[in-house]
Amino acid sequence: MHVGEQRDSSRVPIEAFDQAPAGVLVTRGEHHRLLYTNDAFQAMFGDRPVGVPVREGLRDVLEQDTLAALDEVWKTGETVRLDEVSVTVGCDDPLERLFRMSLSGIPLQGGESGLLAVVQEVTAQVAAARRVTAMEKELRRLRRRYQSIVWAGVHGVWVTGPHGESRESHGWQRLTGQTQEESLGRGWMRALHPEDRAHAEEWWDKAAEQAVSLYEVIYRVRTRAGVYRHIRFRSVPVRENRAVVEWVGTSTDVEQEWQEERRRRLLDRAAAAASDITNLEEMCQALADVVVPELADLCDIYLLPESSSGLPHATIVTERVASAVRGELPRLPTRRKECHPAGGALARAVSRRRPVQLTYPPGRPSFDCPEAVRTWMAETGSHSLAFLPVVVEGEVAAVVTTGACGDRPPIDSDDVRLIREIFDHTHDAMSKALRFRRTQRVALALQHSLLAELPHVPGLELAARYQASPTAAEIGGDWYDAFVVPCGAVKLVIGDVAGHDLAAAVCMSQVRNMLRALAVDRDESPGDVLRRLNTAMETLNGESTATCVLTRLERDGEGVWRLKYSVAGHPPPLLVTAEGEGRFLQDADNPLLGLRHDQPWISSVRPLPPHSTLLLYTDGLVERRGEDLGEGLERLRRSAEPLACEPLGRFCDELLTGMPVAGEDDVAMIAVRVPPEGRHEGVAS
Repeated sequence: MHVGEQRDSSRVPIEAFDQAPAGVLVTRGEHHRLLYTNDAFQAMFGDRPVGVPVREGLRDVLEQDTLAALDEVWKTGETVRLDEVSVTVGCDDPLERLFRMSLSGIPLQGGESGLLAVVQEVTAQVAAARRVTAMEKELRRLRRRYQSIVWAGVHGVWVTGPHGESRESHGWQRLTGQTQEESLGRGWMRALHPEDRAHAEEWWDKAAEQAVSLYEVIYRVRTRAGVYRHIRFRSVPVRENRAVVEWVGTSTDVEQEWQEERRRRLLDRAAAAASDITNLEEMCQALADVVVPELADLCDIYLLPESSSGLPHATIVTERVASAVRGELPRLPTRRKECHPAGGALARAVSRRRPVQLTYPPGRPSFDCPEAVRTWMAETGSHSLAFLPVVVEGEVAAVVTTGACGDRPPIDSDDVRLIREIFDHTHDAMSKALRFRRTQRVALALQHSLLAELPHVPGLELAARYQASPTAAEIGGDWYDAFVVPCGAVKLVIGDVAGHDLAAAVCMSQVRNMLRALAVDRDESPGDVLRRLNTAMETLNGESTATCVLTRLERDGEGVWRLKYSVAGHPPPLLVTAEGEGRFLQDADNPLLGLRHDQPWISSVRPLPPHSTLLLYTDGLVERRGEDLGEGLERLRRSAEPLACEPLGRFCDELLTGMPVAGEDDVAMIAVRVPPEGRHEGVAS
């Protein structure tokens, strides 16, 4: 329904509005074309062109909201009143003026419809309504202070200037022991912990420009007793004309709340470290990092021999497996083994199974300690230590040593209890890691006992390496071997029995011994020896399988070293010449040992160039999960070629440490280097 369709047919001449005291504007049609303005309207906004749409004729006056209101009245026919319509007038000196506007439909001559806008300026009235007296401002400020105090529910109340300069305070002197005069200005900040003071000064320097309605922070405050407690500061700005003129604040002692929140946070971090890490050294380091710097400036963790708990009067030799210090402090010298005298603090903690705490003048320990440690204490101002025994499965397995330096208070009983709770919280994980570590050491010792000593062969260099998997506690089936047979030839072996447990190790020992016996029993090719070994495994070892490389090195009548070899399902030998050219020997491949094989077992023969290196290795050196074996072999070749002229021991070590092994399997390797041309001493052909 358009404007005017429900009005009567009488018409009022628009000239009747010429002398009206309010501004009058009349438009025509749905595009609101300007039809008429009276004298008052022209005095307000100037003379406007007739016939153009209002959007063009009054675009410097009317905003989008007002134009939208015109459209709404045209559609609905309902009268609309707009209060405080803002209009900026003047170019050189713009001035904001406020108007009240009433919009309604109006019938026009000729049956047309239009809109009638009646405009009144209300700038002065609005300004008067907004004006408040100085007394009202002061009452409002006091009311805000009161509301802030009631809302905070606190132990101390204070008022500062816009940049934190103290003006009034109630309760601060009782908390800190400062006098009223000492706390004025920024004197109150001298009661903050030095590390917190820098943050407070930086924030308050910019406080007046901060766009915050509430500022909340926790600082450590030195109390009358000389200890620091955590105090929550809350403050709100008081503004005049949008500028901060002062801050009203409260302070509340939240030491207990802060301690409980920290306790939960540290226990959560410790639990996360224990659940994500199985390696004992890494777990201890993660726990030391939880302690420092939250609870101490220093944290060392020492592992004890298994029998230490029962020797209270003996010197204890410990292994330091983790160390952490607060960021800016120097680190202690790297030492793995340390001797602790009987009757010392660590020995007392072990024998009593209770924490032992020591305090001493800063930098001057009152007990015997290594010279390097004494120097460290002097440099850092160390003044207290605490020794906490860690009991795992009924035995003292480790001792945690924590220390405090400089301005940090001595390690107190609450800190000791929390540190003990952290390690108690991870008891099961640490117990599992300790068992894993001990089992791994025993397994590694057993594994090495099963590996042969390399023989001394004049004219040849021999080297072997074995690296246990860091993720496995059981011994595996990898082995190497080297021995001289009665005819004078040297035989080298590398092998791997399937599995990574005690059964695999037992089978490996049996296979190794059978291979030794078969290789010495007859003077035959490596392929024939492996054939007979395969028959023996089928008969004696049931379903066990293994891989193996058997080689025979000897010199021919001209003094050239020849290699006879056979491969049973194993990665191929690698030959690296003195010039650094690597080549895999793949001419004598046979199936796995332990599988029925009716075809002849093949061997291959090739001369070994002077000063060349032959490498036999197990798959742990080249295999990575999800990767094709060919990529690992190529990586080995590229790594070995630059090492062709290095001493043989370094050749092996560089491969063992430089290859990106997966760490999921053991690695065994044995290498031989033939003499340079012209040297023929040694084993006869």
